[in-house]
Amino acid sequence: MRFSGTDNYISTDDLSVAVNAAVTLERPLLIKGEPGTGKTMLAIEVAKAMGLELIEWHVKSTTKAAQGLYEYDAVARLRDSQLGDPKVEDVKNYIRKGKLWEAFEAKTRPVLLIDEIDKADIEFPNDLLQELDRMEFHVYETGELIKARQRPIIIITSNNEKELPDAFLRRCFFHFIRFPDEATMQAIVDVHFPGIKKRLVSEALQIFYDIRKAPGLKKKPSTSELLDWLKLLLSEDIDEQVLRERDPRKLIPPLHGALLKNEQDVQLFERLAFMVQRDR
Repeated sequence: MRFSGTDNYISTDDLSVAVNAAVTLERPLLIKGEPGTGKTMLAIEVAKAMGLELIEWHVKSTTKAAQGLYEYDAVARLRDSQLGDPKVEDVKNYIRKGKLWEAFEAKTRPVLLIDEIDKADIEFPNDLLQELDRMEFHVYETGELIKARQRPIIIITSNNEKELPDAFLRRCFFHFIRFPDEATMQAIVDVHFPGIKKRLVSEALQIFYDIRKAPGLKKKPSTSELLDWLKLLLSEDIDEQVLRERDPRKLIPPLHGALLKNEQDVQLFERLAFMVQRDR
């Protein structure tokens, strides 16, 4: 099974090589890149392309590594014991399986997505080292040893919000998704909007990349935001002539709320427009 993209996901050659290398080496694939470059979608599309089950573990700031293994609800067991519930005799009734346990128990090889690992505490990756290495863990409350039936394909995403430990990085195959160039972006747009007017896309892409190049921009618009913007342009039947207009008073493109996501960036373009008008 080799990955080369899908009908819905444009994979560059270097990204395909990274996915297939990680699968061959049986190592987790650590994916970094700007938000909106398709890191999470990669796992979804890899599972789809290979016909495998997808198990998703979306990490939050409060997520602990142990939750990926299992959680033991001691409070519920205490409450049930006070109520005389007979199920308290079996501790297994109070153990909830985590996503890693689900992946280890899967009957066929799954794709396990650990999404945005850098959101969690800095110790989170280190706390998973042994389980990812040995593909097994103990359930201390029952004495069970849970071993993976087969090693899952593990895809881990990071937005680079914090540095990951060296010991964790050594166990991963790493790939950084570069922001798509115009040719790749054109291919992505064609996948999502087949039959869209080429001139409209051409003008929209020029504006999009010009915005990204603006000095001082706090948040550069991403691929997903470009697609949202194009969807709105089509919905509102905005003509490419409107986009082609280079009036200094209209440096901010129509429906810019899909591209500029904070007031500082909107004010930046307003100031740029004012400076251009003053210099004329």
